[in-house]
This record gives sequence, structure tokens and C-alpha cells, in this order.
Amino acid sequence: MTVGTAVLTDLQAVRDLEALRDLCLREFSPAPGEQAVFGEGPAHARLLLIGEAPGKQEAESGRPFVGNAGRLLNKYLQEASIRREEAYLTNVVKIRPPGNRTPRISEVKDALPVLLRQIELVGPRIIVCLGSVAVQAVLDPKAKITEIRGQWQEKDGIRVMPTYHPSAVFRDEDKRDLLKQDLREVGAALR
Repeated sequence: MTVGTAVLTDLQAVRDLEALRDLCLREFSPAPGEQAVFGEGPAHARLLLIGEAPGKQEAESGRPFVGNAGRLLNKYLQEASIRREEAYLTNVVKIRPPGNRTPRISEVKDALPVLLRQIELVGPRIIVCLGSVAVQAVLDPKAKITEIRGQWQEKDGIRVMPTYHPSAVFRDEDKRDLLKQDLREVGAALR
């Protein structure tokens, strides 16, 4: 999908998450047998968690963070006294990239207007960017997760915590405690 002028105009006219979801489902075309994964959670959640793109289980179910990384995220949220059902969860890119690869810059660029409108409509106090794709989409295309992870940032008056994506823990055990630490800090800030 390439976001054209008509879609950008439609985005500004959207007044709630349901209408944005409908627009998103019309514009993004997942592979056969898969679904677009818009996001889920309370419409006006205080916490918004953003990942990079749906994985296989997410694309099959249409729900974000339901695979192995999602189960790990749920565990760490619980340890940080954050209830998943009180947070809004989404991804930068709404459909699974072929072969479950990292989204291309062009895919992020196409999906970004929808994500930014989603952020506006949810109106969170805190955003957690899970991984470099989310960090670069929300904060700065040149940002490096390894340099700003765990350091509060600010975007349009919203506090942003950049941290590792839970799937990174499966590849590098050293990131486990850092992710947990960042989520504990987010939990404390919410209280």
C-alpha cells in the first residue's frame, strides 16, 4: 500500500479507532490466509505499546503479540505490575512482511500515517517502543536502540520509553534484564 493524498485526507476525517481500523483494513492487503493486525486495547489507554509488525500467529489471529514474543511480553508486563488489558498494543506495520522479515523502510513509511493517527486517537500518557523499527518510526529514523534504550524520550508531549522487542531476548539473553528493567520503570511511571 502506498498512502496517497485521498487516504491522508480520510485519516484526518477519522474520529475514532473503529473508523481508523476500517480504513486500515481497506488499505492494507495481507497475504492469503492472513489478516491485517490493527491493534487492541482500551480506546483511551494510558499506555501504548508499539512493536514492528505482526508475526505468523498474529497474522493468523488478527491480534497483536499473541505468539512467543507476546507471551514473554505478557509475563514481563505482569512482573512490572502492568495489566495487558489496560494497555493498547499495536505494531508500526499492520501486515506480516513476507518470510517474517524486518519491515522495509518503504513499508514503514506507508504504514506510518495510520500509526500516527492511532497514537492521536488513543492519546496515551506513555508509549513503549519495542525494538528499533518502532523507535525509528516514532522518534527518529536515525535513532539507534542500543544508544537510547531505557532513556525516557518525549514525542508531542508524550513520554516514550525505547526498549528491546521481546523477540530480541530469544536471540540475546543479555537483553532480558534490560527489557524487564525498562518495563518496571514504565510501570512505576504509570503509578
